[in-house]
Amino acid sequence: MLTAIHKREYLLPAIQREFVWNSDQIAKLVDSLMRGYPVGSFLLWNVEPETAQSYTFYEFLTNYHERDNPYADKATVPTGSGTTAVLDGQQRLTALNIFLYGSYAEKKKYAWWNSVDAFPTKRLYLNLTDDPDDEELGLKYDLRFLTDKEAAAEDGAEDKWYRVGAVLGLANAGPAIMQELARRRIAGSADAFQRLYDLYEAVRVLKPMNYFLVTDQDADKVLEIFVRVNSGGTTLSYSDLLLSMATNQWQELDAREEVRSLVAELNSSAGRQFSFSKDVVLKTALTVAGVDVQFKVKNFTQTNMAKVEAAWPETKGALLRAATLLQQFGFNERNLTANSVIIPIAYYLYLRGAGDSYLDSTADAVDRLTLQRWVTRSLIKRGVWGSGLDTLLTRLRDVLRTNSTSRFPIEAVETAMAAVGKGLAFDDAEIDELLNLKYGGQRTFAVLSVLYRGLHLGKKFHEDHIFPKSRFTRKRLAAAGVPADQIDDYLNSVNLMPNLQLLAGTANIEKQDGLPTQWIEAAFPTSEKRATYIAENDLDNLPLDLEGFPVFFAQRKQRIRTRLVTAIGTTSQADSSHQG
Repeated sequence: MLTAIHKREYLLPAIQREFVWNSDQIAKLVDSLMRGYPVGSFLLWNVEPETAQSYTFYEFLTNYHERDNPYADKATVPTGSGTTAVLDGQQRLTALNIFLYGSYAEKKKYAWWNSVDAFPTKRLYLNLTDDPDDEELGLKYDLRFLTDKEAAAEDGAEDKWYRVGAVLGLANAGPAIMQELARRRIAGSADAFQRLYDLYEAVRVLKPMNYFLVTDQDADKVLEIFVRVNSGGTTLSYSDLLLSMATNQWQELDAREEVRSLVAELNSSAGRQFSFSKDVVLKTALTVAGVDVQFKVKNFTQTNMAKVEAAWPETKGALLRAATLLQQFGFNERNLTANSVIIPIAYYLYLRGAGDSYLDSTADAVDRLTLQRWVTRSLIKRGVWGSGLDTLLTRLRDVLRTNSTSRFPIEAVETAMAAVGKGLAFDDAEIDELLNLKYGGQRTFAVLSVLYRGLHLGKKFHEDHIFPKSRFTRKRLAAAGVPADQIDDYLNSVNLMPNLQLLAGTANIEKQDGLPTQWIEAAFPTSEKRATYIAENDLDNLPLDLEGFPVFFAQRKQRIRTRLVTAIGTTSQADSSHQG
């Protein structure tokens, strides 16, 4: 296998991570080989010429240098040629290559990173005369990475340090070993002969490593195999592996670092509180670049990754502005029920070349409201951002690109969504379901935000009980004169939509345990302001005490229903059924 590596017949696919083994791990591998232990099998992929031209491959490291040469070089697969890619076993094969043919240079403890002698070049040596001192590693043989100077014997002394790679030059396991020991002035040592013989057998004779060859040319099937064999107790996601491919194929930027830093910025900068994942960022990058949005290996080709990298500045800016818009719409990680909604928002902002001024300009206020209404309704409607996401995103990208204007093409967008079974019309049953949403539910904030659209939701608004929940205990309800046979109805209603409103954070704190009529009287000193607040929040016929709660609840429920039908749309059947 090592011969094939040096002939560049075995290469590393871009999904492989960099070499990460340390010197102790390499020594343990050699010790295991010399003991005749199995060191695992290898998984190889026979890549045919047509497939090989679409992907990036890397050579194996021979001379590892922590500062100057920590990564493998890109390999060139000649046109018309195939190759064999190592899917599992890269660390072991690289370690074999290093200790037999190469060197290992890591920074000396306490040395300055830029110092000339901070990274001495070392090669793996076997101590022919002594057992290992360090019992912690559990080695039978004393194997160490040494500089050639450290390994050299003093004049006249035993030359006990044998460079492991030199075993490739021994002619045989008998006379040649004896001659080598004699040259080193340790000819009479049976232990030394045995150690060198064990090394010879391990490298030149024994074949303890097996391999399995994958011949399928379907890259996604190969990736699935790779995920299975590399899980190691922690499942690897396709996006992790595809991100590795992107990292290795971008020319100027580090894809992994760019994505990681953008995720952090989206989620926690500028007062934002979201939980966007790298999957969302990657999917947006594919969308903006105009390539297939599916997480499949065939979409992460050199050509496509060049498009993604070229569009990265625009992708990053559009995502950050889209996240700010969602924040202004009142969303955060708790009430944004589908993170994927940011993808078409970002693509729309990218298409129209929207800058930061779009976020607060008066000229774009109507467009922002249109976008907000569409976003909110899509989050309220079940099933929009679930299964079939790639199909939906592709359709949205097509319709946004076709209708690229200075205004969000909501009619065309919703027509396209309906065509793939993602329509935003609501029927009777769905409206009734929304009326029964509970305090703190995933969709509750979204429904309240479309009911009362005049609020500046970029400020902190909370879901608030109109009649405070603290008063809805059996003891307090009974003390307030509620009949015993109605107490369960009160308790079942307190957390439902008709008893909820959106209230600014400060006002919510001030209101606390007060009855709504008392709080409104104190919060709004003029009758005009009180009337406005009551009208905007559907609080007509607000009772003075808890005894009138059931009637108020039923009346407000009907008013909310009417508002919902107007705000989010309904099917013709739902409209006609409520006109009589």
